[in-house]
Amino acid sequence: MQNIMEELLAGSAMARLEAEQIVSGIVVEIRQSDVVIDVGAKADGLVKLSEFDDPGDIQVGQEIEVYIEKLEDENGSPVLCYDRARQQKNWERIVATTEEGSVVVGKIKGKTRGGLLVNIGVDAFLPSSQLDIQPVKNVEQFIGRTYSFKVVKINFERKNIVISRRELIEEERKTKSRQLFDELKVGSMVKGAVKNITDYGAFIDLDGIDGLLHITDMSWGRVTHPNQVVRVGEILSLMVIDIDREKERVSLGLKQTIPNPWDSIEQRYPIGACVHGKIVNLVHYGAFIQLEDGVEGLIHITEMSWTKKINKPSDILRIGEEVEAVVIGIQTKEQKIALGLRQLEDNPWEKITLKYPTGTVVSGPVQNLTNYGAFIELEPGVHGMIHISDVSWTKKLKNLEDHFKAGEIVEAVVISNDPDSHRISLGIKQLNENPWEKLDEYFKVGDVVKGKVVKLTNFGVFVSLKHNMEGFIHVGQIREGRVDKVRDILSVDEEIAARIINIDSANQRISLSIKAMEYGAEQLQNEINSCKNNGNYKNEICTIGDFLESDRPQQQ
Repeated sequence: MQNIMEELLAGSAMARLEAEQIVSGIVVEIRQSDVVIDVGAKADGLVKLSEFDDPGDIQVGQEIEVYIEKLEDENGSPVLCYDRARQQKNWERIVATTEEGSVVVGKIKGKTRGGLLVNIGVDAFLPSSQLDIQPVKNVEQFIGRTYSFKVVKINFERKNIVISRRELIEEERKTKSRQLFDELKVGSMVKGAVKNITDYGAFIDLDGIDGLLHITDMSWGRVTHPNQVVRVGEILSLMVIDIDREKERVSLGLKQTIPNPWDSIEQRYPIGACVHGKIVNLVHYGAFIQLEDGVEGLIHITEMSWTKKINKPSDILRIGEEVEAVVIGIQTKEQKIALGLRQLEDNPWEKITLKYPTGTVVSGPVQNLTNYGAFIELEPGVHGMIHISDVSWTKKLKNLEDHFKAGEIVEAVVISNDPDSHRISLGIKQLNENPWEKLDEYFKVGDVVKGKVVKLTNFGVFVSLKHNMEGFIHVGQIREGRVDKVRDILSVDEEIAARIINIDSANQRISLSIKAMEYGAEQLQNEINSCKNNGNYKNEICTIGDFLESDRPQQQ
């Protein structure tokens, strides 16, 4: 009878149990991997020991809530789940107490597709992008750790919660950055990590604030790229040099944390001092020498030699080479030091005035010919120039190559010297007396002279006379009547006789006439007066065509 009653009571309890519901049960046994639970069914159910956070806290006789997945399995025992019961209870609690935007605490359980599972009482989804503010390459290091998270979205139908750790970090950084920004002052020292490097500088993470360390503020010396000075992740002590609170920008300086080497530059590098340094850059106009960190001097190409013509600095210097130089100038504000190599030696030009005074006859080989003069080497590195106008008293030269050859030894006289400009002017014609000063002794108006035709032009002919002089016969003075072509009447090297009808010493011109050879005294005087009153000859006007014609090869 008693057994029948127990079966009826058990059947009555069993009748109240349903699948997919949470019921209370009593722990009746703790095994190695399972916990035996009595929920009032025909048989006890089993719960995996791993479902409990701390199996040591479970005791026989303890009442716990479990979820009935099935009333009976193949053995007639209920299929129970402790974790699911807890999840459902927690879900109800979380739904009642939590809303989107609130903060919860959870433990990261493991990885899942697209992110991580986090236990916040129920399993919540943490997308990988929301784990940290920086991309995380190894998420394994976060598993098992407990953090605070922000609830981003709750899906009631699917019982799904999406959370974010990144948003909390960003909000915390914003709060800190606003506080830090308010506390920053120009001139204050800060510490930060190099976050990113660009061609123009490096961005520094100041615990939430990005500051810019410009390339010009990295060193007092030459920096061609920021990666020469800093590297990503490096922690730097920096000085705040500017703050733009409206745009929330902070400018930082690294070189400002050490003394400016230019502050006492004139004391350390006085003018005239001999200094030692390394060549760090070569440009077309000179060489930059590093004297110390942050201090460079320039040796201009003109300060490399007293006598040698240097086309480019690389002809005599190399980058990395150690050299000595002399300080010849300092501009502290512009942070410039002018250096010289040639000042290490005696200046040969300081003795030039004594060695080659005006009037000294010198000789040397022709080193170079230009359209305006010939350069003569007087000694190694010292040259004098003979200007084209100082070659002859009487001949007007157009091309020096017809009179000089490279290497030819030429004798000349010093007519001036300028040691400061490193110039010596020479002359060949000054070796002889100026014939134009004694012209009256050689020739007189009305004289008959003989000479050789040396040049034909459309407007007349040039005739070689005694004493290296030249006379000119205008086309109108060749014969009576019109002359269409001079070469039809005269030829080069032809010996002729003519009469002098004008002498112009100021302009160094002797005017001749062939037709006046037949004139009587009165007619000759009229011609002389006419030529003198009209500037040698009233028709002595030539065109550009005449000059072009004069340069053409003459037919003899």
